Amino acid sequence: MGYIRAEDILPEDVLALVQQYVDGQMIYIPRKSGYHKSWGAGTETKKDLMIRNAKMYEAYLSGVTVAELSEQYFLTEKSIRRIIREHKN
Repeated sequence: MGYIRAEDILPEDVLALVQQYVDGQMIYIPRKSGYHKSWGAGTETKKDLMIRNAKMYEAYLSGVTVAELSEQYFLTEKSIRRIIREHKN
């Protein structure tokens, strides 16, 4: 996420008010309520993880152990079990 220079977009009086609280520092301004995107909506990460988890579950069904999956995917055995449990449902 990049940043936008406040002086390029804010009116002078608003900028002066903000500077009373944070002068020369970076701040995060959250989105308006109702404009939030769900996690992974802006990238392919969510889709990639769903594919990875489906492959893990298929491997588990074909006989690969939780310990082997843990080593292969660099996840804890607890995480592997959670993924398997979620795919069962």
